Amino acid sequence: MSDHPTLATLAADLAAGRTTARKLVDDCLAKIADKAGEGARVFIQVDADGAVAAAEAMDGLRKVNAAPSPFAGIPVSIKDLFDIKGQMSRAGSRTLDDTPPAAKDAPVVARLRRAGFVVIGRTNMTEFAYSGLGINPHYGTPKNPWQRDIGHVPGGSSSGAAVSVTDGMAYGALGTDTGGSCRIPAAYCGIVGYKPTARRIPLDGAVPLSVTLDSYGPIARSVGCCAVMDAVLAGEPISPVAPRPVKGLRLAMPTTLMLDDLSGVVARAFEHALDQLAGAGALIERIAVPEFAEVAALNVGGGFSAAESWAWHRALIAKKAELYDPRVISRIRRGEGLSAADYVDLLAIRRVMIAGFERRIAPYDALIAPTVAITPPVIADLAHDAAYTKANMLSLRNCSLINTLDGCAISLPCHREGEAPVGLMLAATGGSDRRIFELAAGIEPIVRT
Repeated sequence: MSDHPTLATLAADLAAGRTTARKLVDDCLAKIADKAGEGARVFIQVDADGAVAAAEAMDGLRKVNAAPSPFAGIPVSIKDLFDIKGQMSRAGSRTLDDTPPAAKDAPVVARLRRAGFVVIGRTNMTEFAYSGLGINPHYGTPKNPWQRDIGHVPGGSSSGAAVSVTDGMAYGALGTDTGGSCRIPAAYCGIVGYKPTARRIPLDGAVPLSVTLDSYGPIARSVGCCAVMDAVLAGEPISPVAPRPVKGLRLAMPTTLMLDDLSGVVARAFEHALDQLAGAGALIERIAVPEFAEVAALNVGGGFSAAESWAWHRALIAKKAELYDPRVISRIRRGEGLSAADYVDLLAIRRVMIAGFERRIAPYDALIAPTVAITPPVIADLAHDAAYTKANMLSLRNCSLINTLDGCAISLPCHREGEAPVGLMLAATGGSDRRIFELAAGIEPIVRT
């Protein structure tokens, strides 16, 4: 088995008897327990007994040719937002410590289990998913795998999800993406993250951030891994993704906002990826996307995330404000000043913007842009709120535009081995999920060279 196995290679190894689900689980649990590793910061809760029992059950089913899918027995991690039967859903916070355990699995967790995936534990995250950096003052901040001795942010809000995959503590992770929370940590940690069209995947059974913008997606090693998990989450048949030929692809590079204030490292890696794709025959056209500028204006007062999170949190804040991360509660409280009329206006303006965006990019196969404008900041450099706020805004900016415009998008690594991790984002309008996976599968081997 390779150091970085994919779901496909693991499925092949399980089918051929080269490994067992029990061995996969034992390996993951050993990495989580390693005192020299990040396990204590990556996981808020580990269900070792449940994972071992599930693995042994899948091994037994496979012996009698009754495994529920080729991926049965592969360990995955679950972000701490989701309900898992018998466990508390803390959402990376201390404010929910007295809530009762979940009575049932969230639908997405139940779907993963039905496919035979083994739930290894609950991963750490930005409190209530409200930041793109992944810092958590309550449970610690998992360190990015890149230059771990220095201590860079993992990206958020699905911080533990990404590091669980990079460090072999799980082979796929369930995350959420409201403004980039699957794609940002994937980009920062050098792996793949997917934001699906929100309406494809049921949103119940989890603590919401913004019911308008939330979507649930996978973080994993490869495009193919994310496609498998996405199909399971959406209740769709798992079928191999046929890579689209790069020659002749029409890719739009948005000049509005997405290319502003790029760090030198990101700009160079992105230009190199564009050169590789152009060399393979892709047609790349620079276009203005004025809707992106309109989104920025829409979010001045906090937008949907502030309005909808305030609605959910206001009673909890009245009782337990002192238990919140100050950087999170300050963002939630921005919603207090938004009126019902402001909110109705947001909904109406968004509908018009989505229609304009869809018309504008209709001639293209996808948009292409850097996932994040900067490389992962050093945790210690974000002690002051001004530095934190600037890094957070630059981390979220490109990704969040796609959520507001109801699109789907993937982030795949495009940096050279050993260099700072940089993500390349492919995005399209809502409902284009299969096309995005096919494009990404074709582009992945080209930009990873």
